[in-house]
Amino acid sequence: MKFLSRFLVVLIFFTVNSCSKEDKKISIIKENNQEDEMISSYREGIITLEEGDAYYAAKKFLEAEMVFPQSEWASKSALMAAYSYYLENYYFDAIFNLERFIETYPKDKRIDYAHYLLAMCYFEKIDGEKKDLKSLIRAKKQFAIIINDYPNTDLALDSMFKTDLLNDILAAKEMYIGRHYIKKEKWIAAINRFKIILNDYETTIFSEEAIHRLVEIHYKIGLEDEAKKYAMLLGYNYLSGEWYKKSYKIFDKKYKTQKLKKDKNGLVKKFKKLFK
Repeated sequence: MKFLSRFLVVLIFFTVNSCSKEDKKISIIKENNQEDEMISSYREGIITLEEGDAYYAAKKFLEAEMVFPQSEWASKSALMAAYSYYLENYYFDAIFNLERFIETYPKDKRIDYAHYLLAMCYFEKIDGEKKDLKSLIRAKKQFAIIINDYPNTDLALDSMFKTDLLNDILAAKEMYIGRHYIKKEKWIAAINRFKIILNDYETTIFSEEAIHRLVEIHYKIGLEDEAKKYAMLLGYNYLSGEWYKKSYKIFDKKYKTQKLKKDKNGLVKKFKKLFK
């Protein structure tokens, strides 16, 4: 196959630089034969994929790409191969071919879908908050590419939804570690974990508890003023929440909460000036 491709390159070179009509005819015939072979392999891949044998279909699509890599069908075949591997849960092979597609065909009109499918491969490999987070981080990075580079697409909309799910998992991971540090009475390490949640994952369901934990820890280590500041932050955003009630119980009866109007967006207000 490599010999055939090299022969084609040489043949095209001489076709361009030669005035021989006979050489041009040979080149056209050769290209036509290769294109027919490529289309045949591609069609076989489609049929096989519809029959449910995605792994064999991937091999046929790769074969179609290699037969005539100069054809406009080559990039489509490469992407179909990656998609077939994805359907069969062969994520390593799918990732390999998607990364190759992105590098080889950066101007292809389906490049946004290639990034999305690559993100989905990493997304599917995620297995619980206590597991290795490499796949999660890589998935989030790929979804960010789609959101930033292709913002007005359905892929971007779904990528934002998937990113929110990933942030929930990352925040859960930080919360899990923070709680562990509390049990071990490693207060500074715990504080750092809960601050990560507020800084990086403030829109997740774990923000409310993270603020309460900061109230709890600061009060416990004698930093009552800091504890009150976080209690104000908690009251501002979650005045009627259970975690706010738990934080209120930490202080003595002389401590009075301040009533503040809640922002329409309902997002955590960081009050950075308070913590400088």
